[in-house]
Amino acid sequence: MITKFKTIANLAVFQNFVWDTTIRDEGNNVVLFKPINIFYGRNYSGKTTLSRIVRALETGNISDKYENPQFEVSIQDVTDTNQNNLTAHGKKIRVFNEDFVKDNLRFIVNSDESITPFAIIGGNATIEAEIQTLKNDLGSNEEENESGLYLELKNVVAMATTASQAYQTENYQLNQQLTAKALDRTTGIKYRSDRFGDQNYTTAKLSSDIETVLATSFQPLTDDEVTQKLNLLNERANADISEIAKPNLDLNTLNTKAKELVTKSISSSNKIEQLLKDAILNRWVKEGRQIHKDILEQCSFCGNDISQERWNELDSHFDEESENLEKEIETLIAEIVTKIRNVDTLLQINKNVFYSKFHLDLDALISQRQQAIDNTKSELNRVKEKLQERKDDLLNSKTYDDITDNSQQLEDCWTAFEKYRTEANSYSNSLGTEQTEAKRLLRLREVSDFVATIQYTNATSRVQALKATADTEAQNKQAVEEKIKQQIRQIEDKERLMKDEEKGALKVNEYLNNFFGHDFLTLKALEEADVLGSKKIRFEIVRNGKKAHHLSEGECSLIAFCYFMAKLEDVETKGSKPIIWIDDPISSLDSNHIFFVYSLINAEIITKQEYEQIFISTHNLDFLKYLKRLPSALNKNQSAYFLITRENKNSKIKIMPRYLKDYVTEFNFLFHQIYLCSIANADDENQHNLFYNFGNNTRKFLEAFLYYKYPNAVEKDDKLTRFFGGNRQASSLTDRINNEFSHLEALFEKGMTPIDIPEMKKTAAFILDKIKEKDKEQFEALLLSIGIEIETE
Repeated sequence: MITKFKTIANLAVFQNFVWDTTIRDEGNNVVLFKPINIFYGRNYSGKTTLSRIVRALETGNISDKYENPQFEVSIQDVTDTNQNNLTAHGKKIRVFNEDFVKDNLRFIVNSDESITPFAIIGGNATIEAEIQTLKNDLGSNEEENESGLYLELKNVVAMATTASQAYQTENYQLNQQLTAKALDRTTGIKYRSDRFGDQNYTTAKLSSDIETVLATSFQPLTDDEVTQKLNLLNERANADISEIAKPNLDLNTLNTKAKELVTKSISSSNKIEQLLKDAILNRWVKEGRQIHKDILEQCSFCGNDISQERWNELDSHFDEESENLEKEIETLIAEIVTKIRNVDTLLQINKNVFYSKFHLDLDALISQRQQAIDNTKSELNRVKEKLQERKDDLLNSKTYDDITDNSQQLEDCWTAFEKYRTEANSYSNSLGTEQTEAKRLLRLREVSDFVATIQYTNATSRVQALKATADTEAQNKQAVEEKIKQQIRQIEDKERLMKDEEKGALKVNEYLNNFFGHDFLTLKALEEADVLGSKKIRFEIVRNGKKAHHLSEGECSLIAFCYFMAKLEDVETKGSKPIIWIDDPISSLDSNHIFFVYSLINAEIITKQEYEQIFISTHNLDFLKYLKRLPSALNKNQSAYFLITRENKNSKIKIMPRYLKDYVTEFNFLFHQIYLCSIANADDENQHNLFYNFGNNTRKFLEAFLYYKYPNAVEKDDKLTRFFGGNRQASSLTDRINNEFSHLEALFEKGMTPIDIPEMKKTAAFILDKIKEKDKEQFEALLLSIGIEIETE
């Protein structure tokens, strides 16, 4: 439904017209079009211009004679239509105006031309019954009143919409989670490329990663592995690791020496037997000998002299062989001590110069190396102790257990170290690749955690199930739509069998005869062959069996309007409930024909409800009076009245004033003014216009009222006296007010003095009372005509 002409600019008499600025009611609310819309405007006020805007919406083009025309038409539930998208609205529109007449009834301009033919349905009862059956099965597509296949479609559409919305909602939520995981600036993988390695990450790549982590063969990184990979990402290329000398303990030589010294026998000849048996005593004597030799002549312990003989015995006991053995043992012990001290310095491993990926292996190697060092030191200490034991008991040989050689363990550690060192030095070249792989594995671990958190498998299963349901419902909807299309095609096929251009001519003649009584003018369908030999139908106006020429303007108007009304039943319009615009259809028609035009509109359009919306414009007050009788024409929710006025070169649309809209005739208006004067408040300045106009209004009303009351012509007939009866005062007062206050000619001084309000109120009340007394039924009818409810007794 068209709601308003939003704007009109640079289009004939309309320049810069804005609906919302102009069309407002007394409460300053914007007034919109209703189902029934009546326009009144004098000739050349702009009625046809408005009809051309609407016809442009019907035909898709507007006259190229307009230079840069601009307009916007607001249509309910549709984007505003303008000069650039004339047919985007999708509405069925039919316009009757002079352009319609020129396009379809060319004979009006040139009598040698014909009338554009059209076909309507009819002529075969069997086919009509079949069409009706098909239409019944098809049903109604009226909103809230659907039936048949349209009701079935409504139901499946509702189910399809519900299923689609459920699927869209669930799918949207899942996609939002996927999008956030991939692209969120805070938590998204794309913006954590330092950890996950892809600054161009997308939802498509996330979907691919999800497929990877859902594979049964996939194993995500453990927490420890995650830590290792993160450490790896923090690493930069290291310098090459230097070689470490291979450990060389040579324990076999030391073992041989130690064994020889520990087990070596010393000759017992010339030895002091007592000292041989007591190693402690032997050591004490040896130390004392060293203290006293060539220094003291007396024993520091006992104070006795030490004889030369005793010195000889001691020299023989502590001979050169013993001293040499002791020296060798001391030397070897010193060597072992040095070796024990140096063994800690062997194969010192600094794992910090290695990449973190080697740290676990290096920790094991360091532990293995330390164990080998500890074992070696333990063996060396054991040998040292054995040597010390022999030194302490130098004259007596000792048993000796061969040393356990752990040097091979150290060499194995060194070999392993060299392997890791070589790998580490080579690893610098592949660090980038390793870090890239680490990021990939970390990303897959992240995706794996994400999949588990949102229960991705369950979510996708739900989405797939909902999509399957939505697809099924969509197919059901499509199936019903196809059934409807097939049904419509069948109806159209059968209607094509019923198309009959002659029926269109007969319909025009029916309107001409039944509504206007013009049986001497008829429209005839003539069949002729075109240039290709096919059947061609044309319409021709016939008067008394011959082609009519020199038609009057009235006859042209009648035929044109009947043609338009008949064309509303053509195969393209019938049943579509179009928007109808009828522009001034009573041009050059007399009063009888004006009434018949009204009757035709009422009977064939309004009563049959064969329209979505109707617009009727007129310049004729009689026709306007009839239009107010249309059903619902006075229902403010169903109808709207507008006035088109022209001021100089520009036209405007306004709300129709009450004097045109509310009163059927001027007679009713004048009665209303007298009634208002009778009840007016004399102290209310806003109502003084009632009293200033009272003289004219009363004179005109009484002239009309008394003429029809006393239509007989009587010389010097005083109708006021006859009406008021014996009350000469009332008739005289009324006559004085009528004359003195409705004419200032010869009574100019009356225009200089205030009017006598009490007299006028009194006279108005007296007139109403007398009408009620004389003809109560007419009085009550007049009250009803001005909207005054009558109280029942």
